[in-house]
Amino acid sequence: MKYLLGMTIAFALSLSILDSTHDGETRAQTSAAEKDQRPVIVELFTSEGCSTCPPADALLARFEEQQPVDGAEIIALEEHVDYWNQQGWSDPFSASEWTLRQQQYVAAFKGDAVYTPQMIVDGQSQFIGGRIREVMAGIGVASRSPKTEIVIGRATSGESRVPQFAVSVGKLAGETEGNTAEVWLAITEKGLHSEVNRGENAGKDLHHAAIVRWMHKAGVVDRRKTPLTFLGNTSVKLKPEWKMENLRIVAFVQEKTSRHILGAASMKLAR
Repeated sequence: MKYLLGMTIAFALSLSILDSTHDGETRAQTSAAEKDQRPVIVELFTSEGCSTCPPADALLARFEEQQPVDGAEIIALEEHVDYWNQQGWSDPFSASEWTLRQQQYVAAFKGDAVYTPQMIVDGQSQFIGGRIREVMAGIGVASRSPKTEIVIGRATSGESRVPQFAVSVGKLAGETEGNTAEVWLAITEKGLHSEVNRGENAGKDLHHAAIVRWMHKAGVVDRRKTPLTFLGNTSVKLKPEWKMENLRIVAFVQEKTSRHILGAASMKLAR
């Protein structure tokens, strides 16, 4: 069944939590702070054409399912780059925008070149994807740093085929001087796999963590205003092949220059 759903996501950024002025009643997502866990975004830059990537994919999926780091709520973002596509296998989940995002991290970390598998923890530390102890230590450090509180809620609308969401971002925490704080949204999908028949992983059935299907910068925080305010609207059409029950919405605030992620939250799209 095709379901090209138009999703209207409304944002309210202030010092308060979720604004309830949207149509209908708003059901707020339980914040990570209330669960005594702090959200940490773990990004994996990977490719189905890379023979050393499957163990890193499996590690990220394990982090996502088992949540093995005390005090951390791990939010997985698996981003498939496209520069492996000329090596015999064209990764169906790859996109140039993920390659560009990785290049931005390389610039921020003052590195020489992109590589896979690469894990980035909260935009602040980088690791070779399979080094579990190092990555877990990095997640632990990130979970103990100051966090900007973000709450995602679902607002009931009159149109059932157009789900609406609201995101509230609290007072910025952990920001660095001279940076611009940007508000980002992402849609991820878990449960995806490919039977690879060419390239370095030929003959393997590769299973993945939460693959990023869509990411969009919703706007920037205007620090000149007190209290901090941000208003914006954005829509995304969910493609027919995306399975609603496996989709999550992720909201996060990231500094433009340093690439540090100041806070994040996520929730399932399906009720």
